[in-house]
Amino acid sequence: MWSSLVRLFLCAAFCCVLASCDDASPKTCFDRAVLNCNMISDFASKGLLRQLESPSVKLTDAKTGANAPMKRTEVVDDKIAFVEESLAKVRKLRQTDDTKDIVQASIALHEYVLPVYRNEYQQLAKLYDGGAAKAEIDGLASAISTKYGPGVAVLFDRLTTAGKAYAAKHDIKVRWDVRTSPAN
Repeated sequence: MWSSLVRLFLCAAFCCVLASCDDASPKTCFDRAVLNCNMISDFASKGLLRQLESPSVKLTDAKTGANAPMKRTEVVDDKIAFVEESLAKVRKLRQTDDTKDIVQASIALHEYVLPVYRNEYQQLAKLYDGGAAKAEIDGLASAISTKYGPGVAVLFDRLTTAGKAYAAKHDIKVRWDVRTSPAN
């Protein structure tokens, strides 16, 4: 009886350990930690401001195909959801001597941008949605860029440097000549 319970406990513990470790392939690890950050490369840049100025449309009636512009808060909510999901996936990656640099750099980048999306970018989106004066919108947008742009550039550079080394080591083909930091 006790040996059965001990075996059951050990089996359950072993399954928990396996579930908590993500032995992703080098390509998968690279994709989650480095490549997915391309979706936030517009942070503190004119690119994100363009998305807020002219948001995408969403389908409002499938039968007629009618659509309407997204609210800016929806655009920012989508960014937040992406960053949260991406961060959760990166945190699940096993940190080894091989993966530590890209995983830690990716986590640092995600943790840097997430509160800004939740706070300042949500405020900016509400200004747009509420029809605030252009000067008020421009002022907050400029403040975000000035305050967070340099920090996110450093974090992107750190991730890119680690990503290049990791990709080279694992023969992962990547075009690095594409802009990887949110300069503009």
